Amino acid sequence: MDKLMDNPWFIKILALLLAFLLYTAVPQGANKLTDVSLSGDQNTETIQGMPVKTYYDTNNLVVSGIPDTVDVTVSGSKGLVQSAKTLKNFEVYVDLTGAKVGTQTVKYQIKNLSSQLKATLEPAFANVSIEEKVTKEFKVDAELNNDLIEEGYVAGEPIVEPNLVKITGAKDVIDRISYVKATPDIKNSIHETTTQDARIRVMDRELNKLEVIVEPETVRVTIPVKSSSKTVPIDIVEKGTPPPGLAIDSIDLDVKDATIIGDEDILKAVANVRVEVDTSKITGDTVLTLPVIIPKDIIKVTPQLVKATIKVKKETTQGLSGLLIKQQGLGNQYKAAFKDPASGSVDMVVDGPSDILKRLKTNDFNLFVDLSNLTEGDHDVKIQVSGPSNVNWKLNKTVATVTISQTGV
Repeated sequence: MDKLMDNPWFIKILALLLAFLLYTAVPQGANKLTDVSLSGDQNTETIQGMPVKTYYDTNNLVVSGIPDTVDVTVSGSKGLVQSAKTLKNFEVYVDLTGAKVGTQTVKYQIKNLSSQLKATLEPAFANVSIEEKVTKEFKVDAELNNDLIEEGYVAGEPIVEPNLVKITGAKDVIDRISYVKATPDIKNSIHETTTQDARIRVMDRELNKLEVIVEPETVRVTIPVKSSSKTVPIDIVEKGTPPPGLAIDSIDLDVKDATIIGDEDILKAVANVRVEVDTSKITGDTVLTLPVIIPKDIIKVTPQLVKATIKVKKETTQGLSGLLIKQQGLGNQYKAAFKDPASGSVDMVVDGPSDILKRLKTNDFNLFVDLSNLTEGDHDVKIQVSGPSNVNWKLNKTVATVTISQTGV
């Protein structure tokens, strides 16, 4: 018996007999029963978010207008529908192989879906734009929020490495590029040189982000930071003239010095800052809050405001008469005589604090006329005065008439 079982022909004949017995054992209506069961077990399901693949010349073209996903409705036997929905083992695609540049409407296609299933897509068509792919090189500019630099420090020009990137996209998109920016994501204030990676942003003139491919996507941005401050005195500058009867006795600031921030070369040229006091509006002792005025190239000053304590003195008036007018600048070949005033002297009214006026003398003032470059004849010349800085004066005559003649005539 064992030898018979080892014979291959015996095995084949036995298998044929078993198959025949199974066939005759199946009832004749079985096939009909199966058909009824299949025809009554139909189902329809919608598969949402089915990915769409696009086939085209990726080396030379850029395609837009095709959504990432579509919804697919499949109908057929329940088992096949459920399998397709679960496995998603079919593909939705758009075939643009050999397509030319321009716009066109194309139909979505499906492959690897069971032939026993019916499928519909929503949407069924896509409006496609096919454009020439272009790659250009652009310079990257770094952006920096200067508010992140600590007080007393300044940032130099950022260094971008690499400072040139390749940007690939549709030709009309590449032509719209106006800005290629790299902005370091700095969250805290800095006071020293900082290096950080920054993602590149590509924008048009209206600062809209453009869909392009950037290589590399990030660059290294180094921000040089250094201390750039200087302490300088605050000078007081008086503007205008105090009202009649008053004189400025003193002006004191609550802060004498200020710290300025700016470029190193600019700081070297700045010796002081100032506050300006309009004395024409002072009516008595007062305290004013005044802005500290800086040169235009200085970035910042601390403090920005100071308090000025102003004290005044009441003024009185005193007359001085017979102040002689000197002659200056006359050539040796000429001599001069005053025609008006014939006495060669004038009177003066002086306004100022009473304690100062009490000590004034006529020789505290120097009156003169400048006769340089004048020749023979009568000339009207201005009477010039130098005197104490803490008083005001007024002459009864401001112009003198002088007769010039040659010596020996």
